[in-house]
Amino acid sequence: MPSVLEATLPALPAVLTHEQAPRWLADAERALASLPAGATAVVSAAALQGFDSSALAALLALRRGALRRGLGWRVADMPPKLRTLAEVYGVAELLPG
Repeated sequence: MPSVLEATLPALPAVLTHEQAPRWLADAERALASLPAGATAVVSAAALQGFDSSALAALLALRRGALRRGLGWRVADMPPKLRTLAEVYGVAELLPG
């Protein structure tokens, strides 16, 4: 079985709210566009400490872009509070770790 190429996208910053989300998403979408076919896009959420629902919206937008291109998708090191927010919104299964 061939190995799957995992490509790291820009990590989530320490704070990702409505103010920062558009800039982070634009950077991540540029990186996503450069990934080769068959890759799995990986976003690290390890540094994330302060966020609002805009963080989920940005991750879901990036997920849609990855899936449109036929790429794999996962979020690494998701903080428990972000996972809880994703569960409350009913989208936790869309953000695999």
